[in-house]
Amino acid sequence: MASLMEELIDCLESEEKEFKRLLVLSQNKTPVIVGNKITELEKITDEEQIIVGRITALETKREAVTKDIAEVINKDVEELKLTTLIELMSNQPEERKRLSAVHDNLSTTVKQVRQINESNAQLIGNALEMVNFDLSVVQAMRQAPETANYSKGAINTGSMLGGSAGGFDAKQ
Repeated sequence: MASLMEELIDCLESEEKEFKRLLVLSQNKTPVIVGNKITELEKITDEEQIIVGRITALETKREAVTKDIAEVINKDVEELKLTTLIELMSNQPEERKRLSAVHDNLSTTVKQVRQINESNAQLIGNALEMVNFDLSVVQAMRQAPETANYSKGAINTGSMLGGSAGGFDAKQ
């Protein structure tokens, strides 16, 4: 069981490091979004995808180790949480302390990543609204009706919307 706990702690510490990398990228993404720097945003997004891939692999490993621990201590893996494991490790103070610390650090980092990503998502949403507004303005300008355009001699030099030359003559 001690080796399983060590493996779990190592896995969680690795996850924490990856989430910290993700946090830095998310923080770097904010000014890039505000500055509308699409190329830089693409690079950051690509880096994020690589980190998320590593986090996913670590999550899979953590789930497997947790399942093994649940079998050893005869607990349901669905009910076995890190807080439960921390409580069960009262006779192993060093491992308990490490597990508790990595749990707290990982929770804090994930919370920070979530907050920054929500803020970035809102910034992207606002930018998208502005783009849609600009597009609407451009489309409205293209669809604006023509107005009469008179020359000095009060002769209409432009055509009215809907009117056509040689169409309907009211005098006939």
